[in-house]
Amino acid sequence: DVQLQASGGGLVQAGGSLRLSCKATGSTFVEYAIGWFRQAPGKEREGVSCTSAADGNTYYADSVKGRFTISTENAENTVYLQMNSLKPEDTAVYYCAAGYGCYDRGQVRDFYSWGQGAQVAVSS
Repeated sequence: DVQLQASGGGLVQAGGSLRLSCKATGSTFVEYAIGWFRQAPGKEREGVSCTSAADGNTYYADSVKGRFTISTENAENTVYLQMNSLKPEDTAVYYCAAGYGCYDRGQVRDFYSWGQGAQVAVSS
């Protein structure tokens, strides 16, 4: 079974950047999709970005398109989420997860192995 560990969160001012990392152990990325999700206080967990091992495609939520970039370093078994032009509304706990695929750009229901969250806070 795959285990995931997320890191790289922090506090940044609006307009700044952060990079989150998601390292996988126990399996390789060719076997599943990796998604990034976030959950703000009082809100449901939502998909942010997803990368599919099956077709190599990447997907983004409309709210982050053009600002966030998902990438994979296969040699390190790590998926990154580069977050630029951060906004206060990006503040949330971010999770990476392994799943069956990036259906509908990555939905919580299709992911079965979750890493611990990484807190991202963006001040105005």
